[in-house]
Amino acid sequence: MNDQPLKGITIIELGNLVAAPFAGKIFSEFGATVIKVEQPKTGDPLRNWRVMHEDTSVWWHVQSRNKKSVTVNLREEEGQQIIRDLVAKSDVVLENFKPGTMERWNLGYEDLKRVNPSIVLTRISGYGQTGPYREKPGFGSVAEAMGGLRYLTGYPDRPPVRVGVAIGDMIAGLYAVVGTMFALRARDIHPEKLGQEVDVALYETVFSLLEGMLPEYDLTNIVRERTGSTLPGIAPSNTYLCSDGKYVVIGGNGDQIFKRLMVAIGRPDFAEKSEYSTNQGRADDVETIDEAIEAWTKQHTLEEVQHLLDEVSVPVGPIYSIADIMKDPHYIAREMLQKVELTSGEQLTVPGIVPKLSRTPGSLDATGPRLGEHNDEIYEEFLNFTLEDYKQLKERGII
Repeated sequence: MNDQPLKGITIIELGNLVAAPFAGKIFSEFGATVIKVEQPKTGDPLRNWRVMHEDTSVWWHVQSRNKKSVTVNLREEEGQQIIRDLVAKSDVVLENFKPGTMERWNLGYEDLKRVNPSIVLTRISGYGQTGPYREKPGFGSVAEAMGGLRYLTGYPDRPPVRVGVAIGDMIAGLYAVVGTMFALRARDIHPEKLGQEVDVALYETVFSLLEGMLPEYDLTNIVRERTGSTLPGIAPSNTYLCSDGKYVVIGGNGDQIFKRLMVAIGRPDFAEKSEYSTNQGRADDVETIDEAIEAWTKQHTLEEVQHLLDEVSVPVGPIYSIADIMKDPHYIAREMLQKVELTSGEQLTVPGIVPKLSRTPGSLDATGPRLGEHNDEIYEEFLNFTLEDYKQLKERGII
């Protein structure tokens, strides 16, 4: 597709596992050329994570789609020179190593901008590039804990739990995309086209999602606690049991929505109650309201609850497993369940593209590449290595 918004942008992805590669995936979906640099022979550890198909992680085919894989030994000076050669012809470097690692490899920002003053170096780490914790190793799970999210997740009488995906890493990846796009825009309007560093700390990206908790605590010493399935201070919004043993999520916290919900469940008296006309009044008596709602949902199946509340425009929805998602007509209509073909010829369903642009949409052109699949293309065509240079570097394990 020739009209993708990032066509002509070249990104060098040096990171492994989740955060930086997740950002790289998004860039690749919207037309950027993403050159994924991997360790010779072993590659990104994600290739061997979770469910495997033949000798490759199924996750790999989502995380690394549309990318080009090259192998470079970053610990060798000749490998580092290859990266600098790539940087000279690129727009962005993505990395998620421990702070100081790139500098030890002579690939820090000062090194890279000497090669290409326009380069944007986007760095993802546990605690950022500065501060007393900068050299501590940081994973997404630790960032979720230190960023305040784990403390809030679960039920008040049980230990905190994790969200079921690598949410901390992926939030950081999204911020890396946003920060990189800001930096590219700043570069393009700068008279000398200067790049810059983008410093993304995992714990900070999680912390940024904590709504108004910091000023709430500062003013009142209120510490928001785990509340299970409820939405604290916003009522009614909860998970309710249906007659068929399934659960439904209902959000009736808008003032007019609440009235429609109460009429629908046969409690017009609650709809007209002055104390319940505002959110704060409802929040003060949320247990009574929730009991009334669940008394009604227990009389109906999940499907009936959805139908009745859809008719009166009350936000309602089931709690989907991945099996439920696979069958949902809206997911299908929105092209969120796309088929790709593996090298073995088998069909694989993978997530569609987010967000959806009307004129220059993203695309899914290839699944995750084989390790070093694009060495020939990048080294011989992009960097113009001679066949002899290429052969010698390969023999010495540099690529």
